Amino acid sequence: MAATAQPTAGALMAAPAQTDKVPVRRVIAFFAMVFGMFMSILDIQIVSASLSEIQAGLGAGADEIAWVQTSYLIAEVIMIPLSGTLARIVSTRILFSFSAAGFTLASALAATATNIDQMIVYRAIQGFIGGGMIPSVFAAAFTIFPPSKRSVVSPMIGLVATLAPTIGPTVGGYLSHAFSWHWLFLVNIIPGIIVTVVTFNLIDFDKPEFNLIKRFDWWGLISMAVFLGSLEYVLEEGNNKDWFSDEHIVLGSVAVVIGATVFFWRAFKVPFPVVDLRAFANRNFAFGSIFSFVMGIGLYGLTYLYPLYLARIRGYDSLMIGETMFVSGLAMFLTAPIAGMMSSRLDPRVMMMIGFGGFALGTWSMTGMTADWDFYELLVPQILRGCSLMICMVPINNVALGTLPPDRIRNASGLFNLTRNLGGAVGLAVINTILTQRSQEHYQRLSEHVQWGNPEAVDQLRNMAANFTAHGLDGQTIAIKKMAGMVQQQAYILSFIDIFLLLTGLFATLIVCVLAIRKPQAVGGGGGGH
Repeated sequence: MAATAQPTAGALMAAPAQTDKVPVRRVIAFFAMVFGMFMSILDIQIVSASLSEIQAGLGAGADEIAWVQTSYLIAEVIMIPLSGTLARIVSTRILFSFSAAGFTLASALAATATNIDQMIVYRAIQGFIGGGMIPSVFAAAFTIFPPSKRSVVSPMIGLVATLAPTIGPTVGGYLSHAFSWHWLFLVNIIPGIIVTVVTFNLIDFDKPEFNLIKRFDWWGLISMAVFLGSLEYVLEEGNNKDWFSDEHIVLGSVAVVIGATVFFWRAFKVPFPVVDLRAFANRNFAFGSIFSFVMGIGLYGLTYLYPLYLARIRGYDSLMIGETMFVSGLAMFLTAPIAGMMSSRLDPRVMMMIGFGGFALGTWSMTGMTADWDFYELLVPQILRGCSLMICMVPINNVALGTLPPDRIRNASGLFNLTRNLGGAVGLAVINTILTQRSQEHYQRLSEHVQWGNPEAVDQLRNMAANFTAHGLDGQTIAIKKMAGMVQQQAYILSFIDIFLLLTGLFATLIVCVLAIRKPQAVGGGGGGH
């Protein structure tokens, strides 16, 4: 024991002189990794505003086209937690550069798809391989950079993780309008080649441990794939198929239970599990992951809700939606350096409370929405959302990963990123279900007041009918349809308000939860790489 203690003490004494200086090649490699992660996360949402164009181009059915996005998400959510183990076996250099190359090739294949089946397969490959890039960036940030550089590095990766899905509809809408839907995928090719070459030649953070392949838990991998893949499918498709009234959702739920049982049993039993869950024993990592899960709900939930409102109520097309949504992305970009400066001066718990409070204030301001709300009414809520996301993400990243020893960060990074994606999947499933149920309930309640016994409703119906009759149309029939449409629109708006109220309560609750975590004292990581 004495023999090992002496070098450790010496290394610690030498640390202040060495750890603050990061080699230039590693900085360049890290920037290339960040851009690779940006492409991978961007491609989740880049197709969301252009699904109708892809559907027309491939001759796909309405129930098939959603799988262009779902297949990517299911494949990605399987790879993200697996990436930590793969990075240990083959090294970060091999994992990341091969992921970037595979992602680029799959993007090219997706652009050449001639039918929906090809597109779904290529998108699944793209999501699975691209998922290996995301956790590697978080792990590299907390391994090669010392704590003194965290105020610069954390905002950078936090910005990419939040900005990419936010501007995805904007970028996708512009590309499909200006060129064609093929460019949603072709745009990845040149940057993907550059990222592949740079990362293959410059990453030297760690060494491969090929001997671990003999101990790889294949049953753990299969059970994890069944568990997470089925869970993502159930959450994505559940509302559209009326949940457990559909046979496929029931079978998927059974697969979730069986896969989860085998996966967790093996995770705690085998000596080298496919995912090491021991990181959750760290209190700050556990709370950071919970916060990341909720941030996933807010990030992906609002990226879905705002465009849905603009399309369904305001009648915006994909480009107009993208231009309106750009406000949040711009707010994030401008707030990133401010969040970095705040992280070096403020207790991260205080930063999180400010961020959660700002997010809650933004969603609360949306509870007064009407059918007339447009760009300017959505401006302040979107600014609050963008600024608050950045102020939250930086300390959450630091709290969750900044106190773990270097040998645990690669695996923990996969788990941490998984929680954000699962939060988004769960959030979207809940939001869709509530929107469907509450809009029906509101429609029934409002319909009770729009009947022949209500003088105001009768007067409005007569005025509308007279207006159409004056133009030689069937005024009575058209007026009734118009009135039903107005009631349906109001029911939608009330259901949106219900969702924003729930999100307000959720983020207000997080302000209290922050008090349960300890102020992180940075340990491990930094400078040397491992």
